[in-house]
Amino acid sequence: MAHKILIVDDAAFMRMMIKDILSKNGYEIVGEAADGMQAVEQYKEHQPDLVTMDITMPEMDGITALKEIKKLNPSAKVIMCSAMGQQAMVIDAIQAGAKDFIVKPFQADRVLEAIGKALS
Repeated sequence: MAHKILIVDDAAFMRMMIKDILSKNGYEIVGEAADGMQAVEQYKEHQPDLVTMDITMPEMDGITALKEIKKLNPSAKVIMCSAMGQQAMVIDAIQAGAKDFIVKPFQADRVLEAIGKALS
């Protein structure tokens, strides 16, 4: 059975890029969210196997959303997506329970490697 993935990014273009990489590699995209609030709601609704989470978003940022999702499910698997130069935020995210992080612009092999590792 295909792993279910929730994609969270405030940029529709970035969501489309990740969706494209994952769909072509047999993953099922169960939802998309444009901010942390939507991410938490979608997580409750779909119970995905993994979430790709942008760090910087309106309403609720990715690290806050990560913490909320971890409260709902301590074993939730979340991979953070960051732009270059967000190292401090990436460290916060890892400490808050993120499994890994991928840097924009996305490279398909790196995205698949991070997701494969997180799901194994």
